[in-house]
Amino acid sequence: MEAEDYRKKERVGLVVIVVLATLSLVSLLFAFSYYCYIRNKVSKRLKLKTQMSSDQGERAAFADLQIATDKGLQVFTFKQLHSATGGFSKSNVVGHGGFGSVYKGVLSDGRKVAVKLMDQAGKQGEEEFKMEVELLGRLRSPYLLGLLGYCSDGNHKVLVYEFMSTGGLQEHLYPPGGSSAGVTNLDWETRLRIALEAAKGLEYLHEHVSPPVIHRDFKSSNILLDKNFHAKVSDFGLAKLGSEKAGGHVSTRVLGTQGYVAPEYALTGHLTTKSDVYSYGVVLLELLTGRVPVDMTRPPGEVVLVTWALPRLTDREKVEQIMDPALVGQYSMKEVIQVAAIAAMCVQPEADYRPLMADVVQSLLPLVKHHKTTSKVSSCSSFHAIKSPTTSEFGKASA
Repeated sequence: MEAEDYRKKERVGLVVIVVLATLSLVSLLFAFSYYCYIRNKVSKRLKLKTQMSSDQGERAAFADLQIATDKGLQVFTFKQLHSATGGFSKSNVVGHGGFGSVYKGVLSDGRKVAVKLMDQAGKQGEEEFKMEVELLGRLRSPYLLGLLGYCSDGNHKVLVYEFMSTGGLQEHLYPPGGSSAGVTNLDWETRLRIALEAAKGLEYLHEHVSPPVIHRDFKSSNILLDKNFHAKVSDFGLAKLGSEKAGGHVSTRVLGTQGYVAPEYALTGHLTTKSDVYSYGVVLLELLTGRVPVDMTRPPGEVVLVTWALPRLTDREKVEQIMDPALVGQYSMKEVIQVAAIAAMCVQPEADYRPLMADVVQSLLPLVKHHKTTSKVSSCSSFHAIKSPTTSEFGKASA
């Protein structure tokens, strides 16, 4: 009897164990099914987000345009801008870029504007449009050309900027008939101020934005002047976000304008803020000499401005020989030597020996401040004499 009772209890225990095991298995299966359901749902959402991001990146309308609108950019219709420019009349053309023409226009409220009509063909033009809207929609500096709005109407891509009545620096440096014909308003004092204001524009991009913005096509034609010859940096279609790492670079396709492109960027595609510093140095040489960066009509040895000027920048007598003839009698040799030293540092072949734009600004400030009270600068600047480039003068900080 006791044995029979024991077997019954054993069978009951076995049944209980089986039932519990079955329930546990069912619970595990349910939990696993629920986990798979949740994982699949999340995966679908992630895929949807990725697809949406991809689609937005490929869309001509450009997703960030709405963000830019929130930052104060006005959205224009093509009809409004067609009317403002007289039907994009040839008589209103004030400039030509790599990806479109720029027209003078007057809006219905009376504001004068510059209207860039992007070429309808070509992916690069589309990319320039997107970059300008994205960057200028969030950058704010008195030394950068202001973007007022845009039009993205079907195939029509149009950018609307503040109007700079005096045009580009390039056209004033090289007037018809050469610098000997002269543009009286572009005297030495004015050139110094333009150099400083352009430097402040690059300083803002490099040091007050994170990650830094590399202009990549800084040149005299992209420095625009208002009626009082104050300068603003323009044309950000080729701009690139730089590395946030100290000494870092971004690798990219080599783009830019012949004569302004830094040698290390041209050779390797490695882009840093120091690439812009080199381009700035070339512009500074243009302001000093009145010569274009590359001039095939010059004798051998004088074709490339940097190659010709750099050895002369460290020799007091030769510095005077390279000065623009239109500037004779307007400057002291002390200030010329100081500006020549800055230019020499900026166009150094080794990027690490070039200054930061903040250092360039600080070196030019005393010259421009003194010109507010006197026509000649007697002294001051961190450049007391021409020297071989050293890290102590500007620092060796990498972009």
